[in-house]
Amino acid sequence: MNREQHVHTIHATVVTDKMVPTTATGDHTSPRTYPSTQASMAMATSYGSMANPPFTSKIPFPNKQVSNWIPATISNGNGTGGMFIVARRNSRIGFQVRAVTGDQGSVNVSDVKFPGDYTELLMQAKEAAQSALKDGKQLLEIEFPTAGLQSVPGDDEGGNEMTGSMLLIREFCDRFVPAEKATRTRVFFPEANEVSFARQSAFEGCSLKLDYLTKPSLFEDFGFTTKVKMADRVKPEDETFLVAYPYFNVNEMLVVEELYKEAVVGTNRKLIIFNGELDRIRSGYYPSFFYPKLAELSKTFLPKLDTVYYIHNFKGVKGGTLFRCYPGPWTVLRKATSGSYICLHQQEEMPSLKEVALDILPSV
Repeated sequence: MNREQHVHTIHATVVTDKMVPTTATGDHTSPRTYPSTQASMAMATSYGSMANPPFTSKIPFPNKQVSNWIPATISNGNGTGGMFIVARRNSRIGFQVRAVTGDQGSVNVSDVKFPGDYTELLMQAKEAAQSALKDGKQLLEIEFPTAGLQSVPGDDEGGNEMTGSMLLIREFCDRFVPAEKATRTRVFFPEANEVSFARQSAFEGCSLKLDYLTKPSLFEDFGFTTKVKMADRVKPEDETFLVAYPYFNVNEMLVVEELYKEAVVGTNRKLIIFNGELDRIRSGYYPSFFYPKLAELSKTFLPKLDTVYYIHNFKGVKGGTLFRCYPGPWTVLRKATSGSYICLHQQEEMPSLKEVALDILPSV
């Protein structure tokens, strides 16, 4: 399916004096599309001690130049989160961003509370990943919703969620990657076109190495892509790999496994999968009859993962949240009327989503 043919439909719901984006579809398999340079993210940031220097888009993104723009926020806190403009422009969301700010100090990850906004979330994820690496972990997973801290997969259109992930990955890297390590950190996006979009927007001007897992083929309209041989992409100086949302095409996770086998196993390198929606594979979303190699990953590859930061929400009267911040336990939370979260259940091993939805939440 050609990604350039897809059109997003974005609506808005008025909430007091802000406009919050909602969408008519949550189909994750919808093809991605890419905007013109004018629709790239204009990042006006104040990084302080962050690893990479401030950067701004070469072409401004003023509101009056973009039709159908909707002001919104990715933070439900006190205004310290990243502010952005949602714009329907060539079917891809653009952002006008004020990067997140806040205390860059450490937190006690063994007793972490549910984050109040994405500023706090990114700090928690950074601390969790650093703690895991200090403990000798090499293969990490970070997973959380990007359409709002209480959202579920599908609440926003797939392309919009990917764009949100891209923005948050850049902000995570600014916290997680020391300046001297930037050129030895390689960020893999799902495909070559996504890399081009990243370079024109969220990752413009940064020192991180940007790469891709797959590239379009002559049969892309039928859902086919060409896997990239990882041995040809990895460089000897690479130390850390961060893989960005590898769930659009089934080949992407197969390439991630190849990257792990060929470039991480037997070395001191680290690999972090960021918002890979691996629960699809864990839950059997892909039938083994049609996707035998992908289904096999649940037995061969996923057990090697350490999920260091994780948020998954469950909607409904008996809804709640599955939350984990390494090295803490897995907890099932429910938001009280006061706005705070109460712990309903905790355990050391990751429960299945089915177990949480059918056994734990209904019983409390």
